[in-house]
Amino acid sequence: MRKSELLHQAAQFRKRLLSVKQRICLLAGDWYPYDSLSSISSLDVFLKGQLPALRGLTGNDTVLDIGCGDGDVAFFLESLGCPVRVIDHPPTNNNHMYGVEALKAALGSKVEIQAADLDERIDLPDPHYGLTLLLGILYHLKNPYAILEALAKKSRYCFLSTRIAAYSPDKKTRFGDLPVAYLLDEAETNGDETNYWIFSEAGLRRILRRTGWDVKEYRALGNTTGSDPVSTGGDARAFCLLESRVADRATSLRLLQGWHELEFGAWRWSERRFSVQLPAPQPGELSTLRFYFHVPPSLAAARPSFQVTAMVDGERLPSQTYASPGDHQYVCAVPPLGSPAATRTIDFELDAVVGPTDSDRRELGVLVDFGRSSPIVFS
Repeated sequence: MRKSELLHQAAQFRKRLLSVKQRICLLAGDWYPYDSLSSISSLDVFLKGQLPALRGLTGNDTVLDIGCGDGDVAFFLESLGCPVRVIDHPPTNNNHMYGVEALKAALGSKVEIQAADLDERIDLPDPHYGLTLLLGILYHLKNPYAILEALAKKSRYCFLSTRIAAYSPDKKTRFGDLPVAYLLDEAETNGDETNYWIFSEAGLRRILRRTGWDVKEYRALGNTTGSDPVSTGGDARAFCLLESRVADRATSLRLLQGWHELEFGAWRWSERRFSVQLPAPQPGELSTLRFYFHVPPSLAAARPSFQVTAMVDGERLPSQTYASPGDHQYVCAVPPLGSPAATRTIDFELDAVVGPTDSDRRELGVLVDFGRSSPIVFS
């Protein structure tokens, strides 16, 4: 059977990486000993062999690879055109992250490399991610709930793999159908004291749901009938493609400045001035800019009327006035823009806002729902 395009690309890149690694003498430690790119086979199954479906997950946003090893998967995704950031913890990385740094230099890569201990402080510097890779790292984290919850707020999708178990180490207790996790002793699995939590399948599914994720695709590999948390023969792995219920849903919309944090999984307040980036309409075509927003009664009472003004790539559009609470639209025809571009920047400005106040130090403009379709579009 012919390989899919994604698997073919991964196989070719694996050969390239091997050739590059053979020419590099690491300053400390050895190369990560496992085939990181083997995880692409499960992703390929989830994407049904369709390489363009990968872009549907990543959009135009950064891909985040947590626990990157030597960065094999990250560099592969960069070769497919994705901007990528990797995060790992040098003391627990196989070669203290010398490998990923060396490969970046050898490949002439632009992958952003970040050293961090996510058990101490969860630092996800980019405003949002299209896809996060969490491959073989969940059981190395002391607080898996915290990282899954933090990621769900920033990443639309997650490709996750982790070890799961259905039986206790002595095979006498079956817990696969219970939403639990087994806490490993320091040297109980591979003599690795950085291993902590091995979930049952039911436990994994529950923590994913509780932290804001929907399981879109799932498969288990290895000893799926007699798995346990400690033995080599009882090793089973769950692979999941997850979609966040709380991250911004607008895959083609990039938020720039002037936005407050996401609230209730859907809403953002704007400031007086706020801006976004959208895919450009076809060159030379007349299009319409549509901006959907909400004004609560309390805000309308403090600000009887206000104007919204927009600019597209610096070209000013007419202002529109609003004088009532509720749902509103800013709708304006956009003249054909001469210079070709993949994206357009839209800057909005309000002539009146509420705040800051003693009880809320934010400047509040309008309330925008990001929980459904894009609230700002060209049509």
